Amino acid sequence: MSGIDDTETPLPRRTARGTGTLPPPRPLPPSLAGSASLPYPAIGHELSELRLQIPGVHGCVLGGVDGLLITHNLQTDVDPSDLAALAATTYGLGRQVGLRLGQGDFQQSTVRNASGYLSVYAVSSQALLAVVGEDTINVARLHLHAPAVARRLAALLDQVTSPAGDRS
Repeated sequence: MSGIDDTETPLPRRTARGTGTLPPPRPLPPSLAGSASLPYPAIGHELSELRLQIPGVHGCVLGGVDGLLITHNLQTDVDPSDLAALAATTYGLGRQVGLRLGQGDFQQSTVRNASGYLSVYAVSSQALLAVVGEDTINVARLHLHAPAVARRLAALLDQVTSPAGDRS
């Protein structure tokens, strides 16, 4: 009785869904990483304000949806480039969840670990805000303040990426 013999009914198998059940993947927008036209002082100010408003925040990373680092203000020994890549991975997973469940575009995701948190917020179609905090952080307060910071960052990035922001 170690296998299926001719008298037993085999278990049902999942069948592949027909093609076309998911929309085609969207192409990634151009990367903002290394762009000299970004308003880095204003971006840095927004990241610092969030870190100062929420006790327990170790720092923030602004990264592209492509996983490349734009800028950061981390106060830890975590590699900011690694964190930008993790934020993009979190975004990718959240985006797929939204597509599969029909819940719309990615907005935010929080991962809680034994010694802290990582929260990732959508800033724009090109950028993500990742916030690293210790385990004592007030997550509700973070979720209250971070979306407003993300909107202000989006406005700063939009000045550079939109045709109206093209000052050349």
